[in-house]
Amino acid sequence: MMPVSGLSSAVVVVLIASFAVPTLARSQTPSATTPAQPVWQWAATYTADVIGVVDGAEARAGRVLDNLEVSLDGDLERQFGWTGTRVHLSLLGNGGGEPNAVAGTLQGYDNIEVAAQGVRLYEAWVDVALADRRASVLAGLYDVNSEFYATGASDLLLAPPFGIGSELAATGPNGPAIFPSTSLAVRVRIGDPDALYGQVAAVNARAGTIGDAGGVDTTLDAGILYLAEAGWSGPVRVAAGVWRYGEGQDDIRAVAPLGGPALSTAQGGYLLAEGLLAGSPDDGRTLRAFVRLGLSDGDTTAFRGGWQAGLRWDAVLPGRPDSAVSLGFHQGWLSDKARANARDADMALAPAEGGVELTYADSLGPFTVQPDLQWIYHPGGERDRAPILIAGLRILWTLR
Repeated sequence: MMPVSGLSSAVVVVLIASFAVPTLARSQTPSATTPAQPVWQWAATYTADVIGVVDGAEARAGRVLDNLEVSLDGDLERQFGWTGTRVHLSLLGNGGGEPNAVAGTLQGYDNIEVAAQGVRLYEAWVDVALADRRASVLAGLYDVNSEFYATGASDLLLAPPFGIGSELAATGPNGPAIFPSTSLAVRVRIGDPDALYGQVAAVNARAGTIGDAGGVDTTLDAGILYLAEAGWSGPVRVAAGVWRYGEGQDDIRAVAPLGGPALSTAQGGYLLAEGLLAGSPDDGRTLRAFVRLGLSDGDTTAFRGGWQAGLRWDAVLPGRPDSAVSLGFHQGWLSDKARANARDADMALAPAEGGVELTYADSLGPFTVQPDLQWIYHPGGERDRAPILIAGLRILWTLR
């Protein structure tokens, strides 16, 4: 069950969202001569999951976990006259259990699970448009996966690999700057993300934010993670990206002359595509597909790459515009070094860990109810381990 500390943290942030931020938003309510959107906009989403192993493992157990995100977006051009400038702030409050401790998978199966519960400053950045809004520069605490290696058609699925490929998610001293811990970054984009664009980012390799042990890292002692992505959006969106760490990281197998781990350069790339297969965005009844492929060096993590693919149907039930079904497939390929380490320990690893997920979501007022099923084969990457079946229920409460 959720620990008292996690529940208390969530209550604090809910109070902030329910009282302080709406007051600010109301103070900026537009008049008849101003645009319809307020200068300051806030949103809050509380997510509660009950999820766990129901078949295929000796231990069958579920966990309750939650996530609260409160965000505030401001148009500083309209507020202060700063041309093309906007600001974004968000807080996270996480509590509850760790369901993957029971299942023992390599990639996880719930995208709100965290290793350390508590309240964090999630993002805090300023974005400035340049060159008649044909380019922009963003700086601050930043989630890499908000703009890199991201597909909108996969965002209903709960398994973490559908957010960002495991071969990148597993890198860095304590993970890259993705949920739940971001880091200081600068991102430059040229073009339009809804048309032809290119973007690059330099991100502190050591993720850490206010609320984490040690807070925000400003030393750059662990170096910088560099990313670049280029893409085009039309009937089908396609994009390609590369990433590389500026400083070496511990190799999972190679040994330095003095006996410690050798240093290797973590690097990789990815391709992705998503698009509309049927229906029309005008009436909301759409069938979309996505496919993604990622590769990495395989020297500093257990993964050398992987892929994800799937479908999403929106407005799938007549008369239920918010009903949606998503089916996804994912596989994380284990590196040769990880498998060699396992052989040394008399363990047999499969070439990959993978899974299939089926989920349905529908809204009832401000609440969204989402039952979820996942079937994971070779859990933990173990060749001889039986597949496991995961069942879960997600409830979201959205405030705006």
